Amino acid sequence: MFRRTTALLAGSVTALALFVTACGETGQGASPTAKKTGEVTFWSFVKGSDKVAAAFNRSHPDIKVTFETVPSGQEYYSKLTNAVKAGTAPDVAVVEYPHLPEFAAQGKVEDLSGTLGPLVKERFPEATRQLVDLGGRTWGVPRDAAPLMLMYRKDFFTRHKIEVPTTWDAYRTMTEQVKKADPAARGGVLYTDNPGVLEALSWQAGGQWFSTGKDSWKVTVDDGPSKKVGSFWGDLARKDLVRSLSQLDPFWTSVQKSRTVAYVCASWCAGAHQATVPDQKGKWAVAPVPTWDGKPASGMYGGSSFVIPKGSDNSGAAAEFIKWITTDPEGMKAWVSSGTSSMFPADPGLVPVTKAAFKTDYYGGQDIYALMARSYDAIPPRWTWGPVMGATNTALVDQLPKVADGSVNLPDALSTAERITLTQMKQRGLTVTAP
Repeated sequence: MFRRTTALLAGSVTALALFVTACGETGQGASPTAKKTGEVTFWSFVKGSDKVAAAFNRSHPDIKVTFETVPSGQEYYSKLTNAVKAGTAPDVAVVEYPHLPEFAAQGKVEDLSGTLGPLVKERFPEATRQLVDLGGRTWGVPRDAAPLMLMYRKDFFTRHKIEVPTTWDAYRTMTEQVKKADPAARGGVLYTDNPGVLEALSWQAGGQWFSTGKDSWKVTVDDGPSKKVGSFWGDLARKDLVRSLSQLDPFWTSVQKSRTVAYVCASWCAGAHQATVPDQKGKWAVAPVPTWDGKPASGMYGGSSFVIPKGSDNSGAAAEFIKWITTDPEGMKAWVSSGTSSMFPADPGLVPVTKAAFKTDYYGGQDIYALMARSYDAIPPRWTWGPVMGATNTALVDQLPKVADGSVNLPDALSTAERITLTQMKQRGLTVTAP
């Protein structure tokens, strides 16, 4: 478990140094001696956040955490950015790993090196630390990893004698069999409003959208492995073998109505799924994500850290709260005990705690945490998140509905996203070399 090479996201360290050159010094963060009492405002879209805040308040009478739920996706990051600019930012906020380099580089979050940096160094493996330690400084505390998994309707597969696919060729066959067995059902989803799965599958295939040299960036969003992934999923969508849906209500409605009977997701999906579709208990199971050659390989879809946004009114108490929700066993139990979160902890010492706290009777008692651990170990190294992921993701989201209606093919959408990304990077003063 957590046998990751130190190369994983190693480019992020150089990356932040490049950011600082373009954007200016980010400055030092809160003092380690800041007071650790008072009120803390907490923004999060992560499942179970309300339960965690309530549990913390019960055990920490000197600190009162007020939880505010926020939308996920780019809407949230725009909201957080505007709050920092307006001086109305919360004291604690969630920032997913792909977005953290951009927030750190632009001075939107506090430097936690003096407060939580020692904790991060002590509790997290080096490869995981590299998600939040950028440019020699600590900008967030990891909460979870998010290795890929395949969710599937066990009863549907058994009834129609459909095998669980282990390769992407077999996955295509599975989608054909599902549609033949039930013309209204589909064995997968192409999200039209979230590129996260596409990014994770490109990572799995060996793609490398961003890399850094001594003093410049290289951008290859439409590299060979990623185009391979794009061609595969674009073809499935064009042939109506997978459903093209938005991630939220239409997707879950399709699951509830048994119109989506398999989909690629990540470790956190097990909890989200059983919380959203409780009446299908016992019908779903989890499997390793298919691979191109049948050998284990994965990617990370999501994964989150917690930060103190610039301008926090109570950074001392905020740091205490972050420490508890990311490294304390009781904090881990609070995340998963409600059944809405199936997080895979970034702190390896807390995996047994989380596994014991998350009830798996919805999945027939399946050991989903053992599967998560194998998936995490199969993530290839060298993936680096880019310096303008908000722009990259927005460019992809603008194209995905066109992929769904057939007016744009997915490899071309990747090329469009690359062009827009390059333009944004140059506008910010970042040096980019030709692929």
